[in-house]
Amino acid sequence: MHHKIRLNHYLSNAGISSRRKADQLIQSGAIEVNGKPVFKLGTVISTKDVVRYFGSKIKYQNKIYLLLNKPKGFITTTRDQFHRKTVMDLIPCFYGYRIFPVGRLDNSTTGVLLLTNDGYIAEKLTHPKYRIKKIYNVSLNKKIKNEDLDKIRKGKIYLKEGKVKVIFIKKNASNQLEIGLYIGWNRVIKRIFKKLNYQVTRLDRINFGGLSKKNIKIGNWCLLKKKEIENITK
Repeated sequence: MHHKIRLNHYLSNAGISSRRKADQLIQSGAIEVNGKPVFKLGTVISTKDVVRYFGSKIKYQNKIYLLLNKPKGFITTTRDQFHRKTVMDLIPCFYGYRIFPVGRLDNSTTGVLLLTNDGYIAEKLTHPKYRIKKIYNVSLNKKIKNEDLDKIRKGKIYLKEGKVKVIFIKKNASNQLEIGLYIGWNRVIKRIFKKLNYQVTRLDRINFGGLSKKNIKIGNWCLLKKKEIENITK
């Protein structure tokens, strides 16, 4: 069944780019629809139209949403120049589909990771304005002092990007914590505790925008329905 869709949405659905970058591609003249270059932003096309990107035909793809419980020792990228293990080694191969991880988890960090071929949803899940909640279990190399806990809770920690605001932080054991935040700065949790002279020995993301790994064993994955993902970004 064919339907009408904005050209920039079509391009992000095809895994070519985010919607914002798709607008730049359209303005640059790199996109042709039915053999003619299209420059106008907001152009609406049909899914039966033939779209080409620098001469190559683009296929409108079904969307795949895959929730992985990432183990240690895998890097969050689609390929690695040093031939290290990546999260793509843990999921099935969907031939012809450009699936990629949404955001990053460090090599040593475990837990909830979403992989998809939906550029539009990926952008919404990583853009700060949508305030996607992330919850982590954190283990430290030593017992945390209550005054350090208060510094984090009251927003008294500053990193190069600015003040660190957390949604909550609670102690599960003397050196184990649960922390919730909206910010997605690079290695933010490790940097928070390094600033207070602690080392994070284990970091596990237990929730990402309401998506939990509770029924998924480490290293395993499950497929999600589009409406489960859309609920996150409402």
